[in-house]
Amino acid sequence: MKAQPNEKDYDTMVEALEDLKEKGYQYDFNLASNGLQSTVDDETVVLSPAEFDIVGVHRFEGMTNPSDMSILYVIESRGGLKGTLVSAYGVYGDTLSNEMIQKLDTRNLH
Repeated sequence: MKAQPNEKDYDTMVEALEDLKEKGYQYDFNLASNGLQSTVDDETVVLSPAEFDIVGVHRFEGMTNPSDMSILYVIESRGGLKGTLVSAYGVYGDTLSNEMIQKLDTRNLH
């Protein structure tokens, strides 16, 4: 993992997303079975795990239920796209490729 774009601890997901957007992380990425996808200039772009880096990770717990946890990945593509991926913990089911599961495994991020 590269150096994080900021070392700030956020209180809420909304605060994090707003701050990161101001820092140029403008694209909203979604999980695809073998990569990430986003809409760029009205076209769907799909990035394979080799085409992007996770440059930051932020974890959030639900206000009313600590088991409602989510994770915010800060993403930079090799081609210069910068954005975020919001995911609930434990969503890595059989629909993701092994390569994507390994890429998103925060235990591998240092």
